[in-house]
Amino acid sequence: MTSRTEAGPFTAGHVRPESKVRSYARLGKLDVYDYYPSIAVALSAVLLPVAGLSPATIVTLALFLFGGVFVIVAMVALDDVTGYRDGSDAANYGPDNPLRNKLRKPLVAGTLTLREALGFGWATAVIGAVLWAAAMATAAHLTTWTVVLVVALFAVSIQYSYGLKISYHGFQEIFLAGLGAGLVMGAYGLAAGHFSGFVLVQGVLFGFGPLLFGVYSNTNDIPGDRAVGRLTVACLVSPKGNALFIGSLSVAEFLIGAISSAVGIAPWWFVLLMLPVTVLRARQYLTGFRQGDIMRARRLGFPAHRVSTVLLITANLIVGAGGSA
Repeated sequence: MTSRTEAGPFTAGHVRPESKVRSYARLGKLDVYDYYPSIAVALSAVLLPVAGLSPATIVTLALFLFGGVFVIVAMVALDDVTGYRDGSDAANYGPDNPLRNKLRKPLVAGTLTLREALGFGWATAVIGAVLWAAAMATAAHLTTWTVVLVVALFAVSIQYSYGLKISYHGFQEIFLAGLGAGLVMGAYGLAAGHFSGFVLVQGVLFGFGPLLFGVYSNTNDIPGDRAVGRLTVACLVSPKGNALFIGSLSVAEFLIGAISSAVGIAPWWFVLLMLPVTVLRARQYLTGFRQGDIMRARRLGFPAHRVSTVLLITANLIVGAGGSA
């Protein structure tokens, strides 16, 4: 039996199903890149006119982007460490759940050891911290709120499922949305040096993307999460209450854009521009809770988020080109 302290059955005499490099890439979830376009949302808000974008700002944003990649990789790697130690990943990716690919969890699959995963998680955390520090050091306009935000993003991300384990204590859903919003605002603050209500709205909407495939994952993972005391909304309420919660989030996403347009924080046309996302959310919800296919609904969240990201960038380019607010 594989020990909970040291995985790794693929030793001499065993054939590894994939390379070590591939296992590390899976541990860092490099194929799930949906937080990383936050930099494009922020950049599009300061892009026009192009003549006003200095090479130094490009360097700052590149450092922030790569730092964000390393911080998020560290976050998900340490999340896997915790999920392996408490057994929740084994439950959620075990033989009773054929819809989940066990190789996506290298500790459960035994393709990495616990020591390797911990070393990888902490190494990438340190690299991310250094890159974010360099981004702040090279920023032309560094405000106090931006520094506080970036430091908080780092500290909270590392504590997501490790250390304080905030995702285990009822804050997972807030974190998923808040991380997206924080990445957008952090990058914008470093590039622009001032606050923007419209960019904050975009950050919150960007954060709704990871939130609205995370809550569908939580719906699928209820047995494993309950067994280890991970207090997601899906675990705390009835199935009907969970369906109502996710439906309310989908409606709230639309209302954020609608209210922002109505009160003048966003251009009047912003709510209309974002309507395709609302249509995709309706399809996602019906797939999950009318057709009962939660994992397919989760997958539909990825294209919905990517369409939303493209539309947010489009809105910024329209405004930058002289579109009326």
